[in-house]
Amino acid sequence: MRPTAVSILALSLVTAAASLTACGSGSGSSPDTVKISFKQSMDNSVKVTDTYLADIKKQFEKEYPGKKVELVPIKASDADYYTKLQQMLRSPRTAPDLVYEDTFLINSDITSGYLKPLDSYLAKWKDWGQFIDTAKSAAKGEDGKTYGVPDGTDTRGLWFDKRVFEKAGLPADWQPKSWDDVLAAARTIKAKVPGVTPLNVYTGKAAGETASMQGFEMLLYGTNDGTSDPLYDKTSKKWIAGSQGFKDALSFVETVYKDKLGPDVSDALDPNYRNTVWGELMPQGKLGINLDGSWLPQNWLKGSGHEWSDWSKQLGLAYMPTQHGQAPGKVSMSGGWTWSIPAKAGNPDLAFDFIKTMQTKANAQKWYIANSGIAVRKDVASDPSYTSAQPGIKFFTDLVASTHYRPAYTAYPKVSTAVQEAMESVTTGDASVDKAASTYDSTLKDVTDNQVVTQ
Repeated sequence: MRPTAVSILALSLVTAAASLTACGSGSGSSPDTVKISFKQSMDNSVKVTDTYLADIKKQFEKEYPGKKVELVPIKASDADYYTKLQQMLRSPRTAPDLVYEDTFLINSDITSGYLKPLDSYLAKWKDWGQFIDTAKSAAKGEDGKTYGVPDGTDTRGLWFDKRVFEKAGLPADWQPKSWDDVLAAARTIKAKVPGVTPLNVYTGKAAGETASMQGFEMLLYGTNDGTSDPLYDKTSKKWIAGSQGFKDALSFVETVYKDKLGPDVSDALDPNYRNTVWGELMPQGKLGINLDGSWLPQNWLKGSGHEWSDWSKQLGLAYMPTQHGQAPGKVSMSGGWTWSIPAKAGNPDLAFDFIKTMQTKANAQKWYIANSGIAVRKDVASDPSYTSAQPGIKFFTDLVASTHYRPAYTAYPKVSTAVQEAMESVTTGDASVDKAASTYDSTLKDVTDNQVVTQ
């Protein structure tokens, strides 16, 4: 389960009603029981979250005699999970005591009044000082209050296949310094290694937030000097339209698909293509370069159902460069999930006690490793037993220093959808870069109530 969210889709009233029923009689039914809702993997073979929470439940019930933990898993796609969760949060009868919130949408729930600010708890919790500031900010509302405790983050970079690179005559220690270097390598693979997709950049509406974050924003945030946000102007508190960086990022996407350096358009726009990438193309050596996230190894671990024990011998890692190699030279985007307490929770104090048990140094480290996550606790990030636990952990953890978080304000999901539509139009060739950017600007004004500034 990662923060590659898709846009919220409407669910039928029947589905919503079913989700309410599934949560039983609500969190207030017993003062000694803490109810915890979380997203359960759609893949029955992936039980990382279930196993971890079951272990924390045992620890908590031992630490707090007489208290009980009721785990309330929600087995659903990303979009369905968000909708079901919001339905549950509306009533004290159905609200759990603790919920797993994607930072992609947490501000929507904050604005709706569904979540409780945690500042009074955090002020008394000594471990809060161990959390890195950027991760803390991902759970902060526009009112300046904090509404969640992050349980890790993620970063993104370029995965490349050493087997494909060897056939193409490319170096095993490849590290591109600019976008042109990335495209040059993809063109070399296309020319010298037939039957292989040279470069994957997620795109289009079907991919949802995966396209926005792994694809477009990894490009957009490399078009400036890294000191300002190219999507949202924090000074004016307005969304940015008409930027050259936006057009340049679209041009990169257009080039990938127009020059047939990426997957077939029909494949790229398949909502299940992400699973094809990590489940088939990468293990089979049929993808040269993949712009993707730090969490991929969790799909290949023992017991995952898709074991690939020697992936680290066959794959290399490179950071995504800035557009022209300008400082800071590398780009990453980060998201993640937080544990939040609903405003209508019956047992908020007990819920925060559960958070504290989950987020001890030892338990946090156990979770990061099991979930192929990136540490947001400074004491874990500097622990050699963490950085050496799995191949790639140190590489992706080091990217935290140059990472960016999305401006996940209330309008962001709609802005993200507009980005996906612009990407799809240049991917299919239905619109030029200028036309797609112009359409995006118009949509941006609509979805943000004209809270737009032109740069």
